[in-house]
Amino acid sequence: MTDKRTCLYDKHIALGAKMVPFGGFEMPIQYTDIVDEHNAVRKASGVFDVSHMGEVLVSGAEAEKFVQYIFTNDIAGAPIGKIYYGMMLHENGGTVDDLLVYKMADDRFFLVINAANIDKDYAWIEAQAKAFNVETVNQSDIYGQIAVQGPDSEKVVAECLGLACEELAFYTFKTIDTEGENLIVSRTGYTGEDGFEIYGSHAYIQNAWDKLIANGVKPCALGCRDTLRFEVGLPLYGDELTDEITPLEAGLGMFVKLDKENFIGKEALAKQKAEGLTRKIVGIELAGRAIPRHGYDVVVEDKVVGTVTTGYNSISTGKSVCMAMVDIEYTKLDTPVQIRIHKKLQDGVVCKKRFYEKNYKK
Repeated sequence: MTDKRTCLYDKHIALGAKMVPFGGFEMPIQYTDIVDEHNAVRKASGVFDVSHMGEVLVSGAEAEKFVQYIFTNDIAGAPIGKIYYGMMLHENGGTVDDLLVYKMADDRFFLVINAANIDKDYAWIEAQAKAFNVETVNQSDIYGQIAVQGPDSEKVVAECLGLACEELAFYTFKTIDTEGENLIVSRTGYTGEDGFEIYGSHAYIQNAWDKLIANGVKPCALGCRDTLRFEVGLPLYGDELTDEITPLEAGLGMFVKLDKENFIGKEALAKQKAEGLTRKIVGIELAGRAIPRHGYDVVVEDKVVGTVTTGYNSISTGKSVCMAMVDIEYTKLDTPVQIRIHKKLQDGVVCKKRFYEKNYKK
Protein backbone atom coordinates (compact mmCIF):
# COMPACT_ATOMS: atom_id res chain seq x y z
CA MET A 1 0.00 0.00 0.00
CA THR A 2 1.28 3.48 -0.87
CA ASP A 3 2.21 5.55 2.17
CA LYS A 4 -0.08 8.49 2.89
CA ARG A 5 1.11 12.07 2.66
CA THR A 6 0.45 14.96 5.01
CA CYS A 7 -0.80 18.34 3.84
CA LEU A 8 2.80 19.59 4.02
CA TYR A 9 4.31 16.93 1.75
CA ASP A 10 4.96 19.34 -1.13
CA LYS A 11 6.62 21.78 1.29
CA HIS A 12 9.02 19.05 2.41
CA ILE A 13 9.93 18.19 -1.17
CA ALA A 14 10.51 21.87 -1.99
CA LEU A 15 12.89 22.10 0.97
CA GLY A 16 14.85 19.08 -0.25
CA ALA A 17 13.91 16.86 2.67
CA LYS A 18 14.95 13.24 2.75
CA MET A 19 11.66 11.31 2.90
CA VAL A 20 11.09 7.93 4.57
CA PRO A 21 8.07 5.75 5.38
CA PHE A 22 6.87 6.26 8.96
CA GLY A 23 3.61 5.10 10.51
CA GLY A 24 2.03 4.63 7.10
CA PHE A 25 3.07 8.12 5.91
CA GLU A 26 5.84 9.52 3.75
CA MET A 27 7.60 11.78 6.23
CA PRO A 28 10.79 13.86 6.31
CA ILE A 29 13.62 12.27 8.31
CA GLN A 30 15.91 15.31 7.86
CA TYR A 31 16.15 18.50 5.83
CA THR A 32 19.81 19.43 6.16
CA ASP A 33 21.45 17.78 9.16
CA ILE A 34 19.93 16.05 12.20
CA VAL A 35 22.49 17.63 14.54
CA ASP A 36 21.73 21.15 13.28
CA GLU A 37 17.98 20.58 13.55
CA HIS A 38 18.35 19.10 17.05
CA ASN A 39 20.46 22.03 18.24
CA ALA A 40 18.04 24.56 16.76
CA VAL A 41 15.29 23.19 19.01
CA ARG A 42 17.55 23.10 22.08
CA LYS A 43 18.86 26.64 21.55
CA ALA A 44 16.21 28.60 19.60
CA SER A 45 13.19 27.13 17.79
CA GLY A 46 12.18 24.64 15.16
CA VAL A 47 8.94 23.61 13.48
CA PHE A 48 7.82 20.03 12.89
CA ASP A 49 5.14 18.59 10.64
CA VAL A 50 3.12 16.35 12.95
CA SER A 51 0.04 16.18 10.75
CA HIS A 52 0.45 12.40 10.63
CA MET A 53 -0.78 12.13 14.22
CA GLY A 54 -4.33 10.87 14.73
CA GLU A 55 -7.23 12.71 16.33
CA VAL A 56 -10.43 11.16 17.68
CA LEU A 57 -13.33 13.17 19.08
CA VAL A 58 -15.39 11.52 21.83
CA SER A 59 -18.66 13.23 22.73
CA GLY A 60 -21.94 12.48 24.43
CA ALA A 61 -23.58 12.13 27.82
CA GLU A 62 -21.15 9.39 28.94
CA ALA A 63 -18.02 10.83 27.32
CA GLU A 64 -16.12 11.29 30.58
CA LYS A 65 -17.18 7.89 31.89
CA PHE A 66 -16.06 6.27 28.65
CA VAL A 67 -12.66 7.99 28.51
CA GLN A 68 -12.09 7.08 32.15
CA TYR A 69 -12.76 3.44 31.24
CA ILE A 70 -10.26 3.28 28.35
CA PHE A 71 -7.57 5.58 29.81
CA THR A 72 -5.05 4.93 32.59
CA ASN A 73 -4.89 8.50 33.91
CA ASP A 74 -7.67 10.11 35.95
CA ILE A 75 -9.70 12.81 34.19
CA ALA A 76 -12.60 12.90 36.67
CA GLY A 77 -13.67 16.49 37.24
CA ALA A 78 -10.85 17.82 35.06
CA PRO A 79 -11.08 21.50 34.13
CA ILE A 80 -11.87 22.41 30.54
CA GLY A 81 -8.63 23.23 28.74
CA LYS A 82 -6.55 20.62 30.58
CA ILE A 83 -4.51 17.91 28.81
CA TYR A 84 -3.65 14.50 30.28
CA TYR A 85 -1.05 11.96 29.17
CA GLY A 86 -1.68 8.25 29.62
CA MET A 87 -2.29 4.94 27.88
CA MET A 88 -5.02 2.71 26.54
CA LEU A 89 -4.43 -0.89 27.56
CA HIS A 90 -5.35 -4.43 26.66
CA GLU A 91 -6.92 -6.51 29.42
CA ASN A 92 -3.51 -8.11 30.05
CA GLY A 93 -1.93 -4.69 30.69
CA GLY A 94 -0.08 -4.45 27.37
CA THR A 95 -0.28 -1.04 25.73
CA VAL A 96 -2.70 -0.36 22.88
CA ASP A 97 -1.21 3.13 22.56
CA ASP A 98 -0.04 6.12 24.56
CA LEU A 99 -1.99 9.29 23.92
CA LEU A 100 -3.02 12.77 25.00
CA VAL A 101 -6.57 13.54 26.15
CA TYR A 102 -7.79 17.15 25.76
CA LYS A 103 -10.89 18.08 27.78
CA MET A 104 -12.90 20.37 25.48
CA ALA A 105 -16.17 20.28 27.46
CA ASP A 106 -17.82 18.12 30.11
CA ASP A 107 -19.21 15.97 27.31
CA ARG A 108 -16.42 16.29 24.73
CA PHE A 109 -12.86 14.97 24.70
CA PHE A 110 -10.21 15.16 21.99
CA LEU A 111 -7.83 12.19 21.83
CA VAL A 112 -4.46 12.53 20.08
CA ILE A 113 -3.01 9.16 19.09
CA ASN A 114 0.07 7.87 17.28
CA ALA A 115 0.14 7.84 13.49
CA ALA A 116 1.11 4.18 13.13
CA ASN A 117 -1.80 3.16 15.35
CA ILE A 118 -4.66 5.25 13.94
CA ASP A 119 -6.62 2.40 12.35
CA LYS A 120 -5.88 -0.05 15.17
CA ASP A 121 -6.73 2.49 17.87
CA TYR A 122 -9.93 3.70 16.28
CA ALA A 123 -11.23 0.18 15.75
CA TRP A 124 -10.44 -0.59 19.41
CA ILE A 125 -12.07 2.64 20.62
CA GLU A 126 -15.21 1.97 18.55
CA ALA A 127 -15.47 -1.55 19.96
CA GLN A 128 -15.28 -0.29 23.56
CA ALA A 129 -17.70 2.58 22.86
CA LYS A 130 -20.60 0.26 22.04
CA ALA A 131 -21.37 -0.13 25.75
CA PHE A 132 -21.56 3.65 26.34
CA ASN A 133 -23.78 6.55 25.30
CA VAL A 134 -21.06 8.25 23.27
CA GLU A 135 -20.20 9.14 19.70
CA THR A 136 -16.67 8.66 18.39
CA VAL A 137 -15.41 10.38 15.24
CA ASN A 138 -12.05 9.79 13.61
CA GLN A 139 -10.93 13.32 12.66
CA SER A 140 -7.41 12.37 11.62
CA ASP A 141 -7.90 13.37 7.98
CA ILE A 142 -9.46 16.73 8.91
CA TYR A 143 -6.60 18.26 10.85
CA GLY A 144 -3.13 19.35 9.90
CA GLN A 145 -0.78 19.90 12.81
CA ILE A 146 2.54 21.62 13.36
CA ALA A 147 4.67 21.69 16.51
CA VAL A 148 6.83 24.74 17.22
CA GLN A 149 9.47 23.73 19.75
CA GLY A 150 12.34 25.42 21.57
CA PRO A 151 13.04 28.18 24.10
CA ASP A 152 11.98 30.85 21.57
CA SER A 153 8.72 29.11 20.62
CA GLU A 154 6.36 31.42 22.54
CA LYS A 155 7.87 34.47 20.87
CA VAL A 156 7.89 32.80 17.45
CA VAL A 157 4.23 31.73 17.62
CA ALA A 158 3.21 35.26 18.61
CA GLU A 159 5.34 37.15 16.09
CA CYS A 160 4.97 34.86 13.07
CA LEU A 161 1.42 33.58 13.52
CA GLY A 162 -0.17 36.26 15.70
CA LEU A 163 -1.14 33.67 18.32
CA ALA A 164 -0.70 34.98 21.87
CA CYS A 165 -0.21 31.94 24.08
CA GLU A 166 1.77 33.23 27.05
CA GLU A 167 -1.12 32.43 29.42
CA LEU A 168 -1.10 28.75 28.47
CA ALA A 169 0.39 26.63 31.23
CA PHE A 170 2.17 23.35 30.56
CA TYR A 171 -0.31 20.67 29.43
CA THR A 172 -3.16 23.07 28.72
CA PHE A 173 -4.78 24.22 25.49
CA LYS A 174 -7.21 26.76 24.11
CA THR A 175 -9.29 27.21 20.98
CA ILE A 176 -8.66 30.31 18.89
CA ASP A 177 -10.80 31.79 16.13
CA THR A 178 -8.58 33.54 13.61
CA GLU A 179 -8.57 34.12 9.87
CA GLY A 180 -11.89 32.30 9.66
CA GLU A 181 -10.28 29.27 11.29
CA ASN A 182 -11.06 27.46 14.52
CA LEU A 183 -7.68 26.37 15.86
CA ILE A 184 -6.63 24.23 18.78
CA VAL A 185 -3.37 25.42 20.32
CA SER A 186 -1.71 23.41 23.10
CA ARG A 187 1.50 23.58 25.12
CA THR A 188 2.91 20.10 25.62
CA GLY A 189 5.92 19.23 23.47
CA TYR A 190 7.78 16.02 22.81
CA THR A 191 11.29 17.41 22.85
CA GLY A 192 12.04 18.42 26.44
CA GLU A 193 11.76 22.09 25.45
CA ASP A 194 8.93 24.60 25.66
CA GLY A 195 6.65 24.31 22.69
CA PHE A 196 3.23 24.57 21.10
CA GLU A 197 1.07 22.35 18.91
CA ILE A 198 -1.29 24.00 16.44
CA TYR A 199 -4.18 22.03 14.93
CA GLY A 200 -6.07 23.52 12.01
CA SER A 201 -7.31 22.99 8.48
CA HIS A 202 -4.82 21.83 5.87
CA ALA A 203 -4.87 25.26 4.24
CA TYR A 204 -4.18 27.08 7.52
CA ILE A 205 -1.33 24.73 8.46
CA GLN A 206 0.27 25.12 5.02
CA ASN A 207 0.11 28.90 5.35
CA ALA A 208 1.41 28.83 8.94
CA TRP A 209 4.34 26.63 7.88
CA ASP A 210 5.27 29.08 5.13
CA LYS A 211 5.15 32.03 7.54
CA LEU A 212 7.39 30.28 10.06
CA ILE A 213 9.95 29.21 7.48
CA ALA A 214 9.96 32.69 5.89
CA ASN A 215 10.73 34.16 9.31
CA GLY A 216 13.74 31.95 9.83
CA VAL A 217 12.28 29.16 11.97
CA LYS A 218 14.22 26.00 11.17
CA PRO A 219 12.24 23.12 9.66
CA CYS A 220 12.90 20.02 11.75
CA ALA A 221 12.14 16.41 10.87
CA LEU A 222 11.59 13.02 12.48
CA GLY A 223 15.29 12.31 12.89
CA CYS A 224 15.86 15.02 15.46
CA ARG A 225 12.39 14.57 16.93
CA ASP A 226 13.58 11.12 18.00
CA THR A 227 16.94 12.30 19.34
CA LEU A 228 15.24 15.11 21.26
CA ARG A 229 12.54 12.99 22.91
CA PHE A 230 15.04 10.21 23.67
CA GLU A 231 17.45 12.49 25.54
CA VAL A 232 14.76 13.49 28.04
CA GLY A 233 13.49 9.94 28.57
CA LEU A 234 10.21 10.21 26.65
CA PRO A 235 8.88 6.94 25.20
CA LEU A 236 8.15 6.10 21.58
CA TYR A 237 5.37 3.63 20.89
CA GLY A 238 6.91 0.62 19.19
CA ASP A 239 10.12 0.97 21.20
CA GLU A 240 9.48 1.71 24.91
CA LEU A 241 5.77 0.85 24.73
CA THR A 242 4.16 -1.97 22.74
CA ASP A 243 1.25 -4.42 22.92
CA GLU A 244 3.58 -6.56 25.06
CA ILE A 245 5.01 -3.82 27.31
CA THR A 246 3.00 -2.41 30.21
CA PRO A 247 3.27 1.20 31.43
CA LEU A 248 4.74 -0.05 34.71
CA GLU A 249 7.54 -1.86 32.87
CA ALA A 250 8.14 1.32 30.85
CA GLY A 251 8.52 3.35 34.05
CA LEU A 252 5.32 5.31 33.42
CA GLY A 253 3.45 4.32 36.58
CA MET A 254 2.76 7.96 37.49
CA PHE A 255 0.30 8.05 34.59
CA VAL A 256 -1.54 4.96 35.83
CA LYS A 257 -4.09 5.70 38.55
CA LEU A 258 -4.82 2.35 40.14
CA ASP A 259 -6.92 4.04 42.83
CA LYS A 260 -9.51 5.34 40.36
CA GLU A 261 -12.60 3.51 39.14
CA ASN A 262 -12.21 0.53 36.87
CA PHE A 263 -10.37 0.87 33.55
CA ILE A 264 -9.33 -1.67 30.97
CA GLY A 265 -6.12 -3.37 32.14
CA LYS A 266 -6.40 -2.19 35.74
CA GLU A 267 -6.62 -5.67 37.23
CA ALA A 268 -3.56 -6.87 35.31
CA LEU A 269 -1.48 -3.86 36.36
CA ALA A 270 -2.58 -4.10 39.98
CA LYS A 271 -1.49 -7.75 39.96
CA GLN A 272 1.81 -6.90 38.29
CA LYS A 273 2.52 -4.18 40.84
CA ALA A 274 1.62 -6.43 43.78
CA GLU A 275 3.77 -9.31 42.56
CA GLY A 276 6.66 -7.09 41.51
CA LEU A 277 8.08 -6.37 38.07
CA THR A 278 10.27 -8.94 36.37
CA ARG A 279 11.75 -6.41 33.93
CA LYS A 280 11.93 -2.64 33.50
CA ILE A 281 13.21 -0.03 31.08
CA VAL A 282 16.34 1.74 32.30
CA GLY A 283 18.97 4.09 30.97
CA ILE A 284 22.47 2.85 30.17
CA GLU A 285 25.57 4.97 29.61
CA LEU A 286 28.48 3.41 27.74
CA ALA A 287 32.10 4.08 28.59
CA GLY A 288 33.15 4.43 24.96
CA ARG A 289 31.77 5.97 21.78
CA ALA A 290 30.15 2.88 20.22
CA ILE A 291 26.46 3.49 19.56
CA PRO A 292 23.84 1.03 20.86
CA ARG A 293 20.86 0.51 18.56
CA HIS A 294 17.34 -0.87 18.91
CA GLY A 295 17.41 -4.63 19.37
CA TYR A 296 21.01 -4.96 20.59
CA ASP A 297 21.61 -7.34 23.51
CA VAL A 298 22.31 -6.17 27.05
CA VAL A 299 24.72 -8.64 28.66
CA VAL A 300 25.92 -9.41 32.20
CA GLU A 301 28.58 -12.11 32.68
CA ASP A 302 27.91 -13.58 29.22
CA LYS A 303 24.16 -13.81 29.92
CA VAL A 304 21.68 -11.80 27.85
CA VAL A 305 19.61 -9.85 30.39
CA GLY A 306 17.89 -7.29 28.20
CA THR A 307 17.41 -5.53 24.87
CA VAL A 308 18.06 -1.96 23.75
CA THR A 309 14.86 -0.09 22.87
CA THR A 310 16.43 3.21 21.67
CA GLY A 311 20.08 4.25 21.52
CA TYR A 312 22.12 7.18 20.22
CA ASN A 313 25.22 9.20 20.73
CA SER A 314 23.42 11.98 22.61
CA ILE A 315 23.76 15.20 20.63
CA SER A 316 23.29 17.43 23.67
CA THR A 317 25.65 15.57 26.01
CA GLY A 318 28.09 13.82 23.68
CA LYS A 319 27.62 10.54 25.55
CA SER A 320 26.76 7.15 24.06
CA VAL A 321 23.54 6.19 25.81
CA CYS A 322 20.43 4.09 25.40
CA MET A 323 17.19 2.96 26.95
CA ALA A 324 16.82 -0.79 27.37
CA MET A 325 14.36 -3.34 28.72
CA VAL A 326 16.36 -5.23 31.36
CA ASP A 327 15.65 -8.07 33.79
CA ILE A 328 14.71 -6.53 37.13
CA GLU A 329 17.72 -7.80 39.08
CA TYR A 330 20.02 -5.71 36.86
CA THR A 331 18.08 -2.42 36.95
CA LYS A 332 19.61 -0.78 40.02
CA LEU A 333 21.49 2.45 39.29
CA ASP A 334 25.25 1.97 38.70
CA THR A 335 24.89 -1.74 37.87
CA PRO A 336 27.68 -2.68 35.42
CA VAL A 337 26.38 -4.10 32.13
CA GLN A 338 27.65 -4.62 28.61
CA ILE A 339 26.01 -4.13 25.23
CA ARG A 340 26.87 -6.28 22.24
CA ILE A 341 27.64 -3.95 19.35
CA HIS A 342 28.91 -5.52 16.11
CA LYS A 343 29.86 -8.72 17.97
CA LYS A 344 31.92 -6.82 20.56
CA LEU A 345 30.88 -6.27 24.16
CA GLN A 346 30.97 -2.60 25.19
CA ASP A 347 31.10 -1.69 28.88
CA GLY A 348 28.34 0.43 30.37
CA VAL A 349 26.47 1.22 33.55
CA VAL A 350 22.77 1.56 34.41
CA CYS A 351 21.75 5.19 34.87
CA LYS A 352 18.66 7.37 34.88
CA LYS A 353 16.86 7.27 31.53
CA ARG A 354 16.61 11.06 31.45
CA PHE A 355 19.96 11.92 29.91
CA TYR A 356 19.23 15.63 29.51
CA GLU A 357 17.11 17.85 31.76
CA LYS A 358 13.77 19.08 30.45
CA ASN A 359 13.20 22.80 30.02
CA TYR A 360 9.42 23.04 29.95
CA LYS A 361 7.62 26.17 31.06
CA LYS A 362 5.74 25.12 34.18
